[in-house]
Amino acid sequence: MTFETAATPEAAIDRLERLYSAAREALRHDLQRYFETGRAPDAEERDRYRYPLLRVTYAPGRASTARVQRGYAKFAVPGIHQTTVTQPAEFRAYLLDQLTPLVEEFGATLETGVSQQEIPYPYALEGGDELGRGKVTASELARYFPTPLLSLVGDEIADGTFDLIEGEPRPLALFDAVRTDYSLRRLVHYTGTDWRAFQPWILLTNYHRYVDQFVRLGLAEIEAGTAEALITPGGVRIDRESFDVAAVERVMSAPWHRFQMPAYHLVRPGGAGVTLVNIGVGPSNAKTITDHLAVLRPHCWLMVGHCGGLRQTQIIGDYVLAHAYLRQDGILDELVPPDIPIPALAEVQVALQQAAADVTGEQGDQLKRRLRTGTVVTQDDRNWELRWAKERRRINLSRAIAVDMESGTVAAQGYRLRVPYGTLLCVSDKPLHGEIKLPGAANAFYERAVSEHLKIGLAALDKLRQAGASIHSRKLRSFDEPAFR
Repeated sequence: MTFETAATPEAAIDRLERLYSAAREALRHDLQRYFETGRAPDAEERDRYRYPLLRVTYAPGRASTARVQRGYAKFAVPGIHQTTVTQPAEFRAYLLDQLTPLVEEFGATLETGVSQQEIPYPYALEGGDELGRGKVTASELARYFPTPLLSLVGDEIADGTFDLIEGEPRPLALFDAVRTDYSLRRLVHYTGTDWRAFQPWILLTNYHRYVDQFVRLGLAEIEAGTAEALITPGGVRIDRESFDVAAVERVMSAPWHRFQMPAYHLVRPGGAGVTLVNIGVGPSNAKTITDHLAVLRPHCWLMVGHCGGLRQTQIIGDYVLAHAYLRQDGILDELVPPDIPIPALAEVQVALQQAAADVTGEQGDQLKRRLRTGTVVTQDDRNWELRWAKERRRINLSRAIAVDMESGTVAAQGYRLRVPYGTLLCVSDKPLHGEIKLPGAANAFYERAVSEHLKIGLAALDKLRQAGASIHSRKLRSFDEPAFR
């Protein structure tokens, strides 16, 4: 099939949708036929199972003379830029947001066609088991149908390790179709919810108590008419039509415990929805979930969880606004070495501090007594206190004010994968000052702080949403950045 030039971004996306739908349906049809009759596809039939390809050409003479301040949808160099695309109907708003400035400001031309990248058969299915019902083994299917190959799934573009070949097209996006499909399925596995339920504004937490508060606030918004639905693990959905006195019970009884990192989605109109993911404890979980969330191209993710306070003046329930990280998580050392600084994003920092002032009603010195800005140490060992004699010097040199096991990883992943990030933590213990976590140790002030903390996170996301495209900081772009954010 030849490539066709599209007159508008809308027309290009329309054709991507048609090509993807045809390829997916051909694969599903031949899978079903094989289950029913045992007839395998021939080479010509298999050739139909391919992702569509989007090609964007930029000739420098066509560009507007206006200087582009935006942190995305711009070209690093002239030439041909391309990427394979999956689920174009679901990503339509994102694709339109990227393509429109490239056409209007750079005079780019758009072409669509069929790539050489095959669609692995599991990605053509919804649940993965609706065809065949276990009568055919995976090894048998692999003889005749394309399968997921981890050798073809990677982050070379995001990490800047891909090979640029003179005369060959450059990457248009950080993630191609097969990398995206891989993560979409992982999101379902880890969170227990359909990937389509994820909202563009994301809160990550390491304590289930935040989930309880999120559910209460979400249901209150549904009742007030400001939110459309709350979607929980296991597919439980509460909307205006199903809202009743038993709504809380239905949500709380959802099978969240079956999933490693359960997610809760508050659907609001106009792209203002928020997803909360309880990522649990540790940098491994933090990296795993953000690796997969990144393919959705969210506008922002914020870490709102617990930390240990390192300063004598802090008390349980105080807040920590991270402006730097002493990264001792170890998990990203090869991808983003610890000596690479992770910059604080001004727009996010300001939104978090303003949200804290709005929610607490405190200003100036009064706010500073409860909200402290400084460096957060992110550890890979929950029992780091047992080697305090070794850790003391580094913590002193860093002037750190708090310690946790996720924030530095979340921030480094945001930096690495070009997703705006920020951290607002709540002090839950003071390991260096005798205030450790023990059953029943949480006091009334700490209980209040959990609800207040979550409200600050939600308010900060609302401020960032109102700020618009400016939150996609140019600090996150590399020298040879793909045009798409």
